[in-house]
Amino acid sequence: MQLLDSCGARASVTRLILIQGARLAGLGLAIGLGIAIVVTRLMRALLLDVSPTDIPTIVGVSALLGCVAILASFIPAQRAARIDPILAIRQD
Repeated sequence: MQLLDSCGARASVTRLILIQGARLAGLGLAIGLGIAIVVTRLMRALLLDVSPTDIPTIVGVSALLGCVAILASFIPAQRAARIDPILAIRQD
């Protein structure tokens, strides 16, 4: 019984941290896309063989950055899930 509770708690901690990381990544992507659209229109002459609103490029780079952000939050989430909650509370 305790093993199931422990696994459920670990999954909850991991899920919580991943959701927080995904929210931050989504916010960063939204802000970054807005800025990128404005900046690429200003720098149109410097873009070689890519239009400022090239949808496949924008989607590809956004997906890549989103995956990297999720992976970057998955590693700390796994570490946090391994920590005993009682020890973490006592340290504070």
